[in-house]
Amino acid sequence: QAQLVESGGGLVQAGGSLRLSCSASGRISRIAAMDWYRQGPGKQREKVASTTRVDSTITADSVKGRFTVFRDNAKNTVYLQMVKLKPEDTAVYYCNANLMEIGGYTYRDYWGQGTQVTVSS
Repeated sequence: QAQLVESGGGLVQAGGSLRLSCSASGRISRIAAMDWYRQGPGKQREKVASTTRVDSTITADSVKGRFTVFRDNAKNTVYLQMVKLKPEDTAVYYCNANLMEIGGYTYRDYWGQGTQVTVSS
């Protein structure tokens, strides 16, 4: 079965930077979308960025100009580069992939376990 593993979270001071990674592994035939979500304390989960095999976009207005998303299709990995971090960026960041497994017939959504990002003021 396919699985997603995120890494790169941690504690950083306001104004700092982090790069998150999410790698998909397992019996994967093809990956359509690979997206980043986040869920802050007491908040609903929101989509931060979205990628396809040929395009990428930042979807959360609050991070535009500070976050960049890019994807390496050969490595089945998506990255989220975060700069000028703010305390309000504190959240658990999750990776989601819409993919088809080898021998499968439909695309399904998979989630990673999440990685904590904490920004101190």
